[in-house]
Amino acid sequence: MGRSRYKIYEPTHPHFVTCTILHWLPIFTRKESVEIVLNCLKFLQKQDALKLHAYVILENHLHMVVQSNDLKKSMASFKKFTAVELLKLLHKENVTTLLDQLAFYKKAHRKEKTYQVWEEGYQPKLIQNDLMLKSKIEYIHQNPVKRGYVDKPEHWRYSSARDYNGMSGLIEVDRFW
Repeated sequence: MGRSRYKIYEPTHPHFVTCTILHWLPIFTRKESVEIVLNCLKFLQKQDALKLHAYVILENHLHMVVQSNDLKKSMASFKKFTAVELLKLLHKENVTTLLDQLAFYKKAHRKEKTYQVWEEGYQPKLIQNDLMLKSKIEYIHQNPVKRGYVDKPEHWRYSSARDYNGMSGLIEVDRFW
């Protein structure tokens, strides 16, 4: 993930992370594209012992509170796998407008690839205490509400807000309360 100015000093502790689609392009507007993200997270939960504490997936970015034995490795795997699978989906569905934009906005130093799906980095922020943890989880869950997509956080399908409100979500979440 090369050029990020953010560093992970506590690789096994919970972090708030943000992953943004290149140039904020709306890739997660189809159920199939979101399923790629969810399936990758499920795989990492099993293979990398990734703990997903909270998440929200919006049309062009996602936020999570996650931890693993090696967060840098887990996030690199996540972004690499999802990028490949999202490109396969876009090609299969012949979504040429998005593919053209992913090629056009690709960073100049990325010469080995035709497309770039994710913005570089994921802005990891170490969760330092319970107050910060609650604040980040609340921020995650309120994101679709602030955008005016839903009235209540638990109404957003692609979020852990349901899990924190006693309902079943789409993926296993390691809740803090």
